Amino acid sequence: MTDFRGAWTEDEAEAFLQEATIPIRIATHRPDGSLWVVTLWYRYRNGSLECATGANADIVRFLRHDPEIAFDISTNRIPYRGIRGNGTVDIAPDGKPVLRDLVERYLGGADSSLAQWLLADDREEVGIRIEPREIYSWDYADRMREDSNDEAT
Repeated sequence: MTDFRGAWTEDEAEAFLQEATIPIRIATHRPDGSLWVVTLWYRYRNGSLECATGANADIVRFLRHDPEIAFDISTNRIPYRGIRGNGTVDIAPDGKPVLRDLVERYLGGADSSLAQWLLADDREEVGIRIEPREIYSWDYADRMREDSNDEAT
C-alpha cells in the first residue's frame, strides 16, 4: 500500500499522475553502487507507474540488479508542482503493449517517424512497473502566484 503525503490528497496526487504528460525521472543504483538517473515516459494504472524501454538498455540491467528506486514527476514550468517518491520495480518481458499506450499518450498517435521507430517489430521492449511505497506531493502554485502578483504591482 502506498503512503501518500504532502500538499495533495491521495485523489489529487492520482489525478496529477493520470493527467500529467511529463516524463518520470527514475534514480537507481548501478552494480558498482553509484547512482544513475533515467527519464522515461510513464502511465499510472491501478496504483502503479508503468514504463517501457529497450530490452538492452542499461537501466534494465541496473534494475534487475537492484529493484529499489526513487522517482520524480514534476513540472518544468511555473508554477512548479509534482510528486516524488520511492518504491520497487518489476520487469516484464513484453513491453510493447505499454509502449503503444505511451506513444499515444505522449505523441498523440503512431503516425510520426519517432512512433514508427519505437513500435517497429524488430525492437525488443520490456515493461517496467513501479510499485510506489511512498508518494510525496508538492505544489508551489500559491507561493508563485503571489510572487508574480507582487511583481505586477
